Amino acid sequence: MSKKPALKDTTGKAMSFLRRTSVRTWVLGLAVFLGFFVILLFGVLPGGVDLVVGQVSPVEVMAPNTTVHRAETQRLQDEAARAAVRQASEDPANYQVNQASIIYAEENLHEVFAVLESAMQVDVDTTDIEPPPAQLIEAAVAEISQRWNVQLTAPVVTALGRKQSDDIAQIRLWIESLILSILREGIATGTVDEALADLRRSVEGSGYSLEIRELALALGRAFLAPNMILDPEKVEQARQAAVRAVEPVTIIQGEVILRRGDVVRPEHIQTLDELGLRREGVDYLAAVGLVLFTLLLLALPAVYLLQYQRVMLRQHHLLGLLGLVMVVVVLLVKILDLIQWQATLFLAPVALAGMLVTLLLDSRLGLVTVMVLSITAGVIGGYSFVIGFVVLAGGVASVYTLSHISQRGDLMRAGFIVGAIQFLAMLALALMRSDWTLASQSYLAWVNGVMSSIVAIGFLPYLESLFGITSAIKLLELSNPNQKLLRRLLMETPGTYHHSILVGNLAEAAADAIGADGLLARVGATYHDIGKLKRPFFFGENQIGSDNPHDKMAPSLSTLIITSHVKDGLELAREYKLPDVVTQFIAQHHGTDLVKYFFHRAREQGHDAVDEADFRYPGPKPQNKELAIVSLADAVEAAVRSLSKPTPGKIEGLVRKIVKDRLNDGQLDECDLTFRELDRIAQAFTTVLVGIFHARVEYPEGITKEDIEGKRR
Repeated sequence: MSKKPALKDTTGKAMSFLRRTSVRTWVLGLAVFLGFFVILLFGVLPGGVDLVVGQVSPVEVMAPNTTVHRAETQRLQDEAARAAVRQASEDPANYQVNQASIIYAEENLHEVFAVLESAMQVDVDTTDIEPPPAQLIEAAVAEISQRWNVQLTAPVVTALGRKQSDDIAQIRLWIESLILSILREGIATGTVDEALADLRRSVEGSGYSLEIRELALALGRAFLAPNMILDPEKVEQARQAAVRAVEPVTIIQGEVILRRGDVVRPEHIQTLDELGLRREGVDYLAAVGLVLFTLLLLALPAVYLLQYQRVMLRQHHLLGLLGLVMVVVVLLVKILDLIQWQATLFLAPVALAGMLVTLLLDSRLGLVTVMVLSITAGVIGGYSFVIGFVVLAGGVASVYTLSHISQRGDLMRAGFIVGAIQFLAMLALALMRSDWTLASQSYLAWVNGVMSSIVAIGFLPYLESLFGITSAIKLLELSNPNQKLLRRLLMETPGTYHHSILVGNLAEAAADAIGADGLLARVGATYHDIGKLKRPFFFGENQIGSDNPHDKMAPSLSTLIITSHVKDGLELAREYKLPDVVTQFIAQHHGTDLVKYFFHRAREQGHDAVDEADFRYPGPKPQNKELAIVSLADAVEAAVRSLSKPTPGKIEGLVRKIVKDRLNDGQLDECDLTFRELDRIAQAFTTVLVGIFHARVEYPEGITKEDIEGKRR
């Protein structure tokens, strides 16, 4: 029962959000949909022609892709099969003796002798041999002639009738053995005369009387017939071998099927139907299928954004960048598909899209984008699983390789990793399918990976500038100490500079501990106090060997000067054109925190009616994890530096106290940090600070470190 209200509540929230979504978001989504649909319309659904037999073709028709001509291949296979069967029927080796003919002859011989014995009235109990009556002989001769077409004469039957029963049985066995042995050897068509000649030679040398020999020859002429038949198994083997030997007829992409001005013939119509190029009206079903396919395809990134990156749906410049990258990559895939070499689709720049989306937007969104584009590339490539799988492997590799980039060289390294992964994917599929052509084309995987990284490096600055996005590469450039603003910070406010570096180290360690963006936290911390460049000596870290000007000022004025470094920092950020993601650290690193020192000084000076709001920073409070981490690191570093004798226990206690105070003061209310993450942040701060403020050996006066270590000569 609890699942239905939860589902209803989720659906209601989604519908409410969709109603609040601006028109511009829907326009961007529609533009991306139309871009995909139009490209796939020309890339997947071939343009058909309306032609009939006997018509003069008004256009030239070319094959849109490489495919097997199934109808022509089947015709050639049928011809080869017929020829193989004909040739097999002419080969004596493919014939075998029909055993049924032997059994039939044996049974008929038994029946013939049974009729003869019946006519001769053979009595085995008497030894008197008398010739059978003439009427019986004539009846037997007539019956044998009618039933078996054996032409016997009365003298032959009379001579047999004068024999004793044992002699007749011996003659029967002799005749049967002669005829059946010839049948067992096999009589091919047209060789009956040869079989009869063999029988005559055997009979002539037997020593029997003329009448008995004529009986044997008469039976041979009746029962010796062709009994060799084709072996169906051998014929089928020959037929199948001939079919397998036929090479499939391939229609090459770009091959001219029908030239302009040619008369359309039945074979042309057959080929056009084979390729799906003959149109009979508008194929509305195919169009509806393409619309559904495109909607389902684009639903993947849409659902991801709605579920995990809902804020991005309101940031139209980010949506525009995502849509532009996806449409341009699909267009490039289609252009590659137009080249008359199918292997060019292994150069589909899906990995390039993964790199750009990961660096400019989000790594998880990069994975979703890679999946969408890989499916699209496989569809454009003739619904090829091989192409889709190879570019998907490279795209996923590009996302994971660049998820935590730390230097520009990582982008080039990612190109080689993408190439290696795609190479292995192509090699694996080639071995599985025994496709050595695919294996020979695997070098294209390396070309794809390297070219993707080169193009990404080239286009990254332009996309950052055009869409106002700060990538990891841009952050790395901002962290370079040779940046003009950082050089000023080092030369004019060395204390603030080193404080910022320490805060950056703390923030990066803490961000990495909870899975946040460590690079962004470090760069933001480096610039968070640039506002102190305007009045450097009003801040304690820059007051080396000089008086504190705040000792001669009213607490309210000191507070105004201290808090104004936020406003001054924002002005410098605009002057030096720092990106918004870095400027946020300047504006939010103090949140609405209380300037406690001057607030308490004002209270001590007897100003009981002092308003606490006058001694707070203007805010806003930190809005995300990285901003909150820098805010905590800033407070922790300054506080620990004030400890006279920092020990690990004191450092950890102070760190946790500051984190607890900030939490109780509500400074962390607007970020999404959890208590577990706050605990990990405190642990990371403690580890770094203990390493910085570890105990050192105090050297005796006048003795240097080199003396102690024995290094002075």
